[in-house]
Amino acid sequence: MTKVDVGGEIVSPPRRRLRVSPLLAWIAVAPFAVWAVARLFGLDSAVRVRGLGIALMTGTPYVAAASLLAVPIALAARRAAVIAVAVAASVLLAAVVLPRAAGSAPTATGPSLRILTVNLFFGAGDAATVVDLVRRLDPDVLNTQELTPEAVRALDAAGVGRLLPYRHLEDGPGPSGSGIYARHPLSEAPDFVPEGGHNMPRARLTLPSGPPVEIVDVHTLAPLNGHDVAQWTAELAALPAASPGVVRVLAGDFNASLDHAALRAVLGRGYADAADATGDGLTTTWPANRRYPPLITIDHVLYDRRASAVGTSVYAVPGSDHRAFFAELRLPGSL
Repeated sequence: MTKVDVGGEIVSPPRRRLRVSPLLAWIAVAPFAVWAVARLFGLDSAVRVRGLGIALMTGTPYVAAASLLAVPIALAARRAAVIAVAVAASVLLAAVVLPRAAGSAPTATGPSLRILTVNLFFGAGDAATVVDLVRRLDPDVLNTQELTPEAVRALDAAGVGRLLPYRHLEDGPGPSGSGIYARHPLSEAPDFVPEGGHNMPRARLTLPSGPPVEIVDVHTLAPLNGHDVAQWTAELAALPAASPGVVRVLAGDFNASLDHAALRAVLGRGYADAADATGDGLTTTWPANRRYPPLITIDHVLYDRRASAVGTSVYAVPGSDHRAFFAELRLPGSL
């Protein structure tokens, strides 16, 4: 048998690389770039059509995640400009979102202050659940929003007075009422809410030890249209700044997220956000008790930067469209 050699080369067909037209790449990248610029320069209130800019900006964490999808599209276009814009937008959005999941170590050395805040949704939040949370979490202060006269009676019937015997209430119909319950004595302080908004009681809390503490029960108007956006902005601007002589805490339903320039302006007046400081800044609080999880974070505890946040957590309250928010703070040893 004769052996026959077969000559020649085996040639593989060239691998086809995905190619995207530059126009399509720009269409994919441009919205994220615009969003990053708007977030960076606080332009969310510029679009005042039914508060559209304010509402959209609460979605920044989701947009930051989605912006990663635009980067490979830009790479496939093989254009330096679109690649640079895609990467820059993704990096900028990540820079404003990711720190909320990092947290920082507490540095204050004074006594602890435990705060629970809950929006009762026109008074429909289950009073027994709220009082059970008070029993389990042992807060020094309970801030309530949308506190109706009926909700006050329900909380009393559930036993809130035995756990938190001191109160400064400004209950009212519908969403207008709010109230502070406390374990230690309260003395009223002047209210500050602009005319036409929800009640926002403010009180001085006398702790057994440590510096003086002032509690503000926050419930700003929801920015649903142009007029409401203006009032919402005014109410956030009216919140008192941190003060040298007292440790001030603002807790409640701000109807604002950390991606809103108006809330960041409040933080700039001497406050820190408890969830942000503990690495829980991406934990969502509204809308609760739906078929889907809460989507955005609008319930906050803001505290004087001389204090520290030790831990935060959220809890479902049947009947309410908000999760209850709990924060444990460490107060400064002295002022």
